[in-house]
Amino acid sequence: MNADATVKVAAVNKKKKKPASLDRKKARAGWWFVLPFVAIFIAVYLPMIYDSIRFSFHEIEILQAGGYELIYVGWDNYSEALFVDAKYVTTLVEGLKQLILDIPAIVIFSLFMAIVLNDKMPGRTIFRAIFFIPVILSTGIIDSIDQSGNSMMDYMGSSDGISTGAEESQTTANDIISAVDIQKLFANMKIGQGLVDYVVGLVNDIYNIVNRSGVQMLIFLAGLQSINPAIYESCKIDGASSWETFWKITFPMISPMILVNTIYTVIDSFTSASNTVMAYIDQVYQNAANGQVLSSAMSWMYFLIVMLLIVVVAAVLSLYTFYQRRD
Repeated sequence: MNADATVKVAAVNKKKKKPASLDRKKARAGWWFVLPFVAIFIAVYLPMIYDSIRFSFHEIEILQAGGYELIYVGWDNYSEALFVDAKYVTTLVEGLKQLILDIPAIVIFSLFMAIVLNDKMPGRTIFRAIFFIPVILSTGIIDSIDQSGNSMMDYMGSSDGISTGAEESQTTANDIISAVDIQKLFANMKIGQGLVDYVVGLVNDIYNIVNRSGVQMLIFLAGLQSINPAIYESCKIDGASSWETFWKITFPMISPMILVNTIYTVIDSFTSASNTVMAYIDQVYQNAANGQVLSSAMSWMYFLIVMLLIVVVAAVLSLYTFYQRRD
């Protein structure tokens, strides 16, 4: 009797077992896609990360017979970077300040251009390609060619180039406007000098902002095209203006992309070739005495600060992020 009951219970449990849902199947398939990256990360990059952390707590002593020996010094490299090398702290503060100022400009500009290029207009595809061309030109072999052999830009930037008759001017040739121009524009407004300098910096840095906004613009375009057109039609029927439609519909629906693009912009700025902090760390690695271990300590401090910044940005923006329910 007990055996029969056990068989019946097993049969019932077998019938109740449901097949894996579609979401679980997609999740399992996703792991197969990321498996090559995970395998390469564990086999190649993880040992490098471990060695970098280990070097930051040691000094390197070159042996006469060849090779080297690591001498444990604790936190001395971190202390030297923070309290002895004053230029590192100055460069770090200036780099983080520039990073915080560049993030809103890049995200806002890319969102604005995505909204403009999402509307139906003649030549929309061409304009999209034009704004994405800087991303292609600033990566890979094209960027290497541009940095090593751009003779025309070197000639135009040299003193032997074409004379413009403005050699006596102390301002740089690539400045579009100055603080005086902005002060004249906002003469009747109570605008602080800090805001004036920020606007001047953004306008004069517009070339760099456009170059770094291509990927973000594509992400925003994908998010805008995923919004159901029926929602906009309902707004028009209810008499909502374009301004109201943007703040009540477009902005909330695109808020997840704002979070993604902000984090992407932080990481992109952290790894870009124009990053002043990374350039200084590379200089310490190449030239300073015992620079290999000292630059490792500098790199890990900078990495932790940027990660903390990403966590803060993600936590703050997540509070205002709207996720549309698909069920």
